[in-house]
Amino acid sequence: MSRDIIPTEVRAIIRRERDKSELTWNEIGRITRLGMREIQSRGGKKIGFRRFVIERLAAILRSPDLARLASSDVYWGKVVAIEALGHQATYDLQIEGDHNFLANNLIVHNSHAASFALLVYDSAWLKCHEPAAFTCALLNSQPMGFYAPAQLVRDARAHGVEVRPVDVCVSLWDCTLEPRAEDQPALRLGMRMVKSLARAGADRLLEARREGPFTSVQDLAERSALDRSDLEALAAAGAFASLSGNRHLAFWEVAGTERALPLISPGGRAGNVEEGRPLLAAPTEVERIVADYASTGLTLGRHPMALLREYLRSQRLLSAGDLGCVANGKQVRTAGIVLMRQRPQTASGVTFLTLEDESGQVNVIVWESVGQEQRRALLESHLLEVHGELQRQDEVMHLIARRLIDRSALLGNLLTRSRDFH
Repeated sequence: MSRDIIPTEVRAIIRRERDKSELTWNEIGRITRLGMREIQSRGGKKIGFRRFVIERLAAILRSPDLARLASSDVYWGKVVAIEALGHQATYDLQIEGDHNFLANNLIVHNSHAASFALLVYDSAWLKCHEPAAFTCALLNSQPMGFYAPAQLVRDARAHGVEVRPVDVCVSLWDCTLEPRAEDQPALRLGMRMVKSLARAGADRLLEARREGPFTSVQDLAERSALDRSDLEALAAAGAFASLSGNRHLAFWEVAGTERALPLISPGGRAGNVEEGRPLLAAPTEVERIVADYASTGLTLGRHPMALLREYLRSQRLLSAGDLGCVANGKQVRTAGIVLMRQRPQTASGVTFLTLEDESGQVNVIVWESVGQEQRRALLESHLLEVHGELQRQDEVMHLIARRLIDRSALLGNLLTRSRDFH
């Protein structure tokens, strides 16, 4: 069977989606310019349907299930003959490339699939039983994977992992695990998370810290010989909290770390002029979250959407958690930060979005016609409002978009990044 063919069993899904749409077969045929006889048939010699046929049907029937089949990289093949060779060892072999092993028509073992299955199982086991170590390893392997550090950390915290901030007095370059009273260790963010911090500067800081703990920002700056840009990067990330308190005070102290001029002290020796600490107001919650995202790409505070929830509710916008209680087929309105945009090459122009708020994630399907009409909101929004129809089947829920509104202005200076079309 060709890679481009989807087996005839797809007819059952097509019939189900056609019944939901209330369109007649003739109407579907006229709009899609496809022959409906083979699709309606329950028998015949046809072995399957081309993917472009399923794509067209998915678009007219607005079916996420058909769209997934049409854009899937899974393909079907038919075993036409098997020749028995008797007993043959199939394990403990080193073979270049991927191979199939056939055991008398009983087992088909694909080495690549088996390897992937083992990786999936091991990863799932680690995530379930050792979530702190699992997340720590992923953060130390960035950039990689499908999810940004912000999503990895948020998921870890949702599964009970205590995540501790970057701290110049305890953090290493990499993220590390720290013991605590409970069974699971805590995850300490490393200095690798701090944007614009040079690795060489971090190494000097760690070398100086091994000689003794730091007593102040000034002490750290002098012993580590950090330049102004590295000090400011650490201050922006809140990494001086254990030495100076909040970010405003940290920036003030960084500003005073320039090497003092050799003024003559009363004892006839060069000395420093000491200034009193200013009474600076602590940053607001919004300022802290904005600074967190700007400096490390994540926050250990509240989700940005939580700060907007009161306003969003006044606009009758539901959260991801609220959508879980909405019946299939209802028209809804929601909003969330755009995590990723996907448009598979075989998806006939369909774009898949993932939105996130403080209560969870929402999968959104944007048909090509909607995406073309509202292209700017689709491609440029950081915070996106979506109106559409909620569709659910068993545990799977999608929102079929009909209107997209860019609400990024509500985020102010908050910088978020999405993973687009990878």
